[in-house]
Amino acid sequence: MKTLKFSNNHKMPAFGLGTWKSAEGEVYNAVKTAIKNGYRHIDCAAAYGNEAEVGKALKEVINEGVVTREELWITSKLWSNMHAKSDVIEAINKTLTDLQLDYLDLYLIHWPIAQKKEVPFVSKVEDFIPLKELPNELTWEGMEEAVAKGLTKHIGVSNFGPKALKQLMASANIKPAMNQIECHPYFQQNDMLAFCKSHGIHVTAYAPLGSGDRAAKFKAEDEPVLLKDPVILNIAKAKNASAGQILISWALHRGTSVIPKSVNPKRIVENFEAQAVELSQTDMDEIAALDKNYRFLTGEHWVYEGSSYTLESIWA
Repeated sequence: MKTLKFSNNHKMPAFGLGTWKSAEGEVYNAVKTAIKNGYRHIDCAAAYGNEAEVGKALKEVINEGVVTREELWITSKLWSNMHAKSDVIEAINKTLTDLQLDYLDLYLIHWPIAQKKEVPFVSKVEDFIPLKELPNELTWEGMEEAVAKGLTKHIGVSNFGPKALKQLMASANIKPAMNQIECHPYFQQNDMLAFCKSHGIHVTAYAPLGSGDRAAKFKAEDEPVLLKDPVILNIAKAKNASAGQILISWALHRGTSVIPKSVNPKRIVENFEAQAVELSQTDMDEIAALDKNYRFLTGEHWVYEGSSYTLESIWA
């Protein structure tokens, strides 16, 4: 199993199970199936609304002796309505209670966006808190406090562009260890990967298979289907592999972490086996040519007229 090494020599399994969109009643079995079949990295978030069910599965596999806590890498994320420095510890403690854990391995700021604490999900411009009033740098101070209290071993960010990362690093006492971003052959993020590498920040690729199962409101009517791309399918045929396995292997070959989501037992095992799929330089070159600079998750759900948050400001 490939790993990503951190500055303190901790190692994170590069391959993991994503839990975004894993429904109630399904994610419990998915997590247990994954861990029993070799997964050691589970990616979670408070906003996914399923951490209590994930926690039930984690507790059971540990109690059953399938795995020890120390063998697992558990990531979670701080939601946007808990960005006040004083709220970060409350948020991570809630996550730890739900996950039935004493600590996280990695805790991320989910988005570089702040919203009012009483608002779970924004629906109007008044729900936001402008960054000039609550900058990410203040949120990061709360994240650093979580490390000092032993609630998480590492901290990082998600959906941060270079500008937001630079601003954060300028005042940070602890450098972000991770940036979790959308990354796949249609949106390869070469500049962002180079930026993160130059600053010693690891990258986790989400939506590696194109996130075709996300809600219709987050989809474009004419969006391309990554899993049906002819180049991917041809490489898959030559390797006697599935299209999904090629996409997962590609992410690992690039040195990123990758967290495909599934609740289907057969697919969970198939995704795990993608780690053994080898791609040649020719394969990698063919896939490199597929880049369309196409986001499946555009961030448009954050944009409201009159708000200081725009697509340009989010992704800058």
